[in-house]
Amino acid sequence: MELISSAERNQLFESFSQDAFHLELRDDYCVPDEDSPFTSWLRGESVDYSYMEPWTQLIRRVTRQGKTVRRVRVVTEPHTPYLQWEHATTGLNEEAGEEIRWLPRHRLPEGVTFPVGGNDWWLYDNRLLAVGHFDSDGRVLGSEIVVDPDAVAECVRLRDLLWAAAIPHPEYCGTPSPLPPSTEMPSRASAGVRAVAP
Repeated sequence: MELISSAERNQLFESFSQDAFHLELRDDYCVPDEDSPFTSWLRGESVDYSYMEPWTQLIRRVTRQGKTVRRVRVVTEPHTPYLQWEHATTGLNEEAGEEIRWLPRHRLPEGVTFPVGGNDWWLYDNRLLAVGHFDSDGRVLGSEIVVDPDAVAECVRLRDLLWAAAIPHPEYCGTPSPLPPSTEMPSRASAGVRAVAP
């Protein structure tokens, strides 16, 4: 199985024409760029969000072209510390132009099964999948490109089902969580906010 890097996967954002959708199924991720900020957040220390700029610059650019970037996060409740942090910072993703919804596992539609080995995936324009692969610690190994029509169609159906069932971020857990302390909180006019997603 051939895997591409996160940087190579992000090049797909240069060529999709309408919609990019990410399904996230893990309760914990180990993203190297996030390790230090996450640790600082756990300690209640100030967090520098400048590491997020490459991702949000990309998202701002593609959404200003009229394209959509969406996510559904299927999560266990109560949240792991990582999910608590992710929820607290999701408003920054949305400010950049993403649309994010949350779906607690206990509210999954009955009979749902997850294709492509139960891995996370990006779906581009209903035609191409970038399936994420992780090690046992949740660290990204790379993405597998899948263009098989049956696999793509199965993911399209699941995306539509879960998107309809999931809860928009501002409505999830009552109100959006306050952001953790930050020494450099990007303004709406600045270019930056969340790191490259797994």
